[in-house]
Amino acid sequence: MKISYNWLQQFLQIDWEPVKTGELLTDLGLEVEGIDTKESIKGSLKGIVVGKVLTCIQHPNADRLKVTTVDLGLENPVQIVCGAPNVAAGQKVPVATIGTTLYDEKGDGFKIKKGKIRGEESHGMICAEDELGLGKGHDGILVLDKKLKAGTPVAEVFKIETDHVFEIGLTPNRSDAMSHFGVARDLRAGLIQQDIKLELISPSVSNFHVDERTLRVDVEVESKEATPRYCGITITDIEVKDSPEWIQNRLKAIGLTPKNNIVDITNYVLHELGQPLHAFDAQKIKGNKILVKTLEEGTKFTTLDEVERELSSEDIMICDGDSNPLCIAGVFGGLHSGVTKYTKSIFLESAYFNPVSVRKTAKRHALNTDASFRFERGIDINTTEYALKRAALLIEEYAGGKLASDVSDFYPVKIEDFQVFLSFEHVYRLIGQEIPKETIKNILASLEIKINSVTNGGLGLTIPSYRTDVQREADIIEEILRVYGYNNIEFSHKLNTSISFDSNKETKIENVIANQLSALGFNETMANSLTKPEYSTLSENISEEANVEMLNPLSNDLKVLRQSLLFSGLESVAYNINRKNNSLQFYEFGKTYHKYNDKYEENKHLTLFVTGNRTKESWSVASKSTDFFYLKGVITSLLSRLGIDKVKSSPSKQDVFSEGISFGLGKIKLVEFGVVKASLLKEFGIKQEVLFADFNWDTILKLVGNKNIKVSELSKFPIVKRDLALLLDSKVSFNEVYNLAFQAEKKLLKEVDLFDVYEGDKLPEGKKSYAVSFLLQDETKTLADKQIDKIMQKLQQSFEKNLEAVLR
Repeated sequence: MKISYNWLQQFLQIDWEPVKTGELLTDLGLEVEGIDTKESIKGSLKGIVVGKVLTCIQHPNADRLKVTTVDLGLENPVQIVCGAPNVAAGQKVPVATIGTTLYDEKGDGFKIKKGKIRGEESHGMICAEDELGLGKGHDGILVLDKKLKAGTPVAEVFKIETDHVFEIGLTPNRSDAMSHFGVARDLRAGLIQQDIKLELISPSVSNFHVDERTLRVDVEVESKEATPRYCGITITDIEVKDSPEWIQNRLKAIGLTPKNNIVDITNYVLHELGQPLHAFDAQKIKGNKILVKTLEEGTKFTTLDEVERELSSEDIMICDGDSNPLCIAGVFGGLHSGVTKYTKSIFLESAYFNPVSVRKTAKRHALNTDASFRFERGIDINTTEYALKRAALLIEEYAGGKLASDVSDFYPVKIEDFQVFLSFEHVYRLIGQEIPKETIKNILASLEIKINSVTNGGLGLTIPSYRTDVQREADIIEEILRVYGYNNIEFSHKLNTSISFDSNKETKIENVIANQLSALGFNETMANSLTKPEYSTLSENISEEANVEMLNPLSNDLKVLRQSLLFSGLESVAYNINRKNNSLQFYEFGKTYHKYNDKYEENKHLTLFVTGNRTKESWSVASKSTDFFYLKGVITSLLSRLGIDKVKSSPSKQDVFSEGISFGLGKIKLVEFGVVKASLLKEFGIKQEVLFADFNWDTILKLVGNKNIKVSELSKFPIVKRDLALLLDSKVSFNEVYNLAFQAEKKLLKEVDLFDVYEGDKLPEGKKSYAVSFLLQDETKTLADKQIDKIMQKLQQSFEKNLEAVLR
């Protein structure tokens, strides 16, 4: 937010350096992020002086040029070649001397240099209005008053204003400081703590008076909850023209472009008092009636930016007597109801709209205006009529308008000021230091917080309506502290603290798995829990009815809480792939949110995403893409690390997979993983295979217990390896072979591994070949060949009996 120092000085007669003022504002909580110097005319007309044209003759080598001699108040006059048709001897003119920089409309500068024009020397430039930034005229040079003395700086002739503009990083709670008057009010409180007592000068509206009631516009408010207060007045006989220079300078200083006197005055009062205003062309209000209401869903409305928008049935609209929309309340005006150069009478609006309603409308239509910025944060409802009168008087003065009606004021339920009791003991406890009671009272008085009662224990207080953020005792203490000064609070050089010990079992388990995944090359992601409602249509396993919707969403893309971590993860995958980062391994711990009838449910998940190559391309290592079995290996290792070994696999019923399986214990599902189907990837613009795993983390945490770690020395006796090549039915899984092997030999069999699978035309139809290795070891002695052969024969017989296996 931009605040003009010259504007502040209209309310406080302060003569501090701008930097010092900025430091005090920052101490008060209005952080000044920067101070810029603004000039009403860029360059401030430096180097430009009044010159007297002594002679003016035709240029010998150019029909449209004149050669002049000009007195600049120096010892000798200078020769200047001029192309203006109106230059003549005896004139007083502005002259840009050698070395002066002039600026064009874009702010680009060029320096005046000594030169020759068609063979004649020229030592300066006689300037037109637009070349000086004093106007738009370029028909000829600017002719000055003949009484001016040659050599006088032109900056002394014209009122050049230099301003300092504070860029304030306003926090959302400080709605009271969204205007110059509000900042001046806060600055005054800070100055009082510096023993500088200044009067806060507020604009007077005592001259407000209606002589003739010639144009009445009735006001009817249907949306009463969204419009607690609505004021309006009609003004006739106005002349739409340029604003006075001082208003233009104020607006330009804070980055606004002047339009015309009516629009500029509404903008001026907005930034002066913080109350948004809107002027309607009264001739375009049918039925001489204003209706504040909602319209049907999908109603078309063209705003000032010439964009046709579809209205929501929740948007508060300002309409005429025929219910034709004129303006989106508190946000943006309509294209066909605003003030033009032909406007002769206006209806001036000043209102208080519900902050939540305005915010929803502004976000819905992607509009962010100075008005919506203030309404969203909460303006002072008691300033509404005052600001209307202030603007009406300015229009009366600078547009020749006549007040043509009394103020219409819809304010059925008056908002009462907050009542708070402040305990001195709580002040001392929260601040950590005793502040004198009289100092506390003086600070509260400087903040216009009324003291109703005084006791030994505390103060009974009334909070002014413009402090919408001060409603609790803690808020009052914060106000006292920021005005007293955080820098004035003493602190001890001794720091007392306690060592925290995290004994949370769930956190420990999560960290163990996170460390293992990071060691495997995975990167952790943290996605937003808020997501698009449309994602619930991408899978039959989640439903729109189960969406948990936000009451006040920031945007349509953040409207519901996620029901799955898959879609936000795919957004991250797509984001990286679009930036040529194609090999990815992500993991995320997060929650999903569901609404079932009237009950809400949260579930914790761990998800994995794998796509691209396992390793970076290198001359020494051949690139190998990730696949289903790679992800399966990662999942198996994680479950093993958690002490969960005896899991059973089954086909996944999730429709997000083209191929997927599920690991579980009995009927309890632990994790589902597989290849994300191509049609779903297409929704995110992903063209390469993506593997996804979803752990039911809440269930896993219940299963994981405190398991003691057993340590044993390495065996002195060797491990024996034997292989079998088995011809099996294609339906037989390795898991069945694995389990049968350990059933047949429980004591000496240590490991079973599948190292080759073959299916081809050399085998009978419906058959496949498994090459399986077996590791045998006796912890007490070396195995003999007879013992080994006996175990292998037992394994072979078990496979032949139960799986109809044939030894190849």
